[in-house]
Amino acid sequence: MFEILSNIVAALLTLFIFSFLYKDNPFYRFAEHLLVGVTMGYAIPLVYTNAFIPFVYQPIFLEGQYWLIIPSILGILYIFRFTKNLSWLSRYPIAFGMGIVGMGVPMSMHSSVLVQMRNAMRPIDNINTLIIFLGTVTILLYFYFSKPHKGLYGKFTNIGIWFMMVGFGASFGYTVMARISLLIGRIQFLLGDFLGLIK
Repeated sequence: MFEILSNIVAALLTLFIFSFLYKDNPFYRFAEHLLVGVTMGYAIPLVYTNAFIPFVYQPIFLEGQYWLIIPSILGILYIFRFTKNLSWLSRYPIAFGMGIVGMGVPMSMHSSVLVQMRNAMRPIDNINTLIIFLGTVTILLYFYFSKPHKGLYGKFTNIGIWFMMVGFGASFGYTVMARISLLIGRIQFLLGDFLGLIK
């Protein structure tokens, strides 16, 4: 009985979300707000149990690691983002976080840029290394803005545009395929688990 009831609720909420394909409506807004509310209702105690207790309460109050008060205060300053008069306090942890991101730039240079440079400098002995070399050079030429993209140079930069479009298209295709797989899962649920039309 509980499984039947849960399938009915899941099917109704799925149809409520799909109703947005027609236009914005109260059913879609209800499902959207319910999703956000349930997610936050689940996330808050999860963060309290898995983050606050083991990383703030236990180290500071039970183990005496009082230096952790400083990052805890920085984390609390995020809450002031919701106040009108004291929202400027939330800029301090944001700036600190951006500094941490800046510290990661050398590591990302090594793991991303230098690896790509090393792959681009391999001997051109097959079609794959030729395509990598051609794509790297033409894309770099496209982003050299001191020279107008005309004549032979413009033809090389157009090749770089094609390489970039292929890369953007592939990444967008991965995104679309992820959404399509979610859609297929919901259609299978509606036709299989709920209506029993497919097995």
